Amino acid sequence: MTRSLDRYANIWTWDWIRHNPLRSFGIVIQLLLRTLFSIFWLAAGVNKVRKDWLTTDILKEIFLDRLKEMPPDAFAVFYLQTFAIPLYKLVAWVVTFGELYAALGLLLGLTTRWAAWVSLFILVNLAIGGYYDASLLPFFILNIVFLCWSSGLWFGLDRILARRHPDSRWFQ
Repeated sequence: MTRSLDRYANIWTWDWIRHNPLRSFGIVIQLLLRTLFSIFWLAAGVNKVRKDWLTTDILKEIFLDRLKEMPPDAFAVFYLQTFAIPLYKLVAWVVTFGELYAALGLLLGLTTRWAAWVSLFILVNLAIGGYYDASLLPFFILNIVFLCWSSGLWFGLDRILARRHPDSRWFQ
């Protein structure tokens, strides 16, 4: 693990940037996208807290409204009727805290890949629940990018914590 960490040790030196301009540009772009994506999740999570998703049945009402819009033979109807609506309180907690965790993890570069997995889990469940449209596609692509490249080791708390805990899967 230490050897792979050494790979990221010098990426912010001018010498490395001069010798790897395209890689440097890609890293900066990914870090900017990670920051924007985390702000999106943070806004979504804070909005759910402010609208009392954790203590009211607002999510159940949203699911019931969505149920009226879908054809009865759609898989999303089955998903909503058998899972999401009966467990709407649990779903509200998982979604709200999942969004907040994904936001903070991606923003701080702390357990970055785990935060990306949580983000992907939320997106997949949104899509299964009948909320899929073309606007979700960029979010799926961003999640795959964050899962493939350890941007937390480039810039974030993962970089510091991976040195202290080289065998931990949390900071890779």
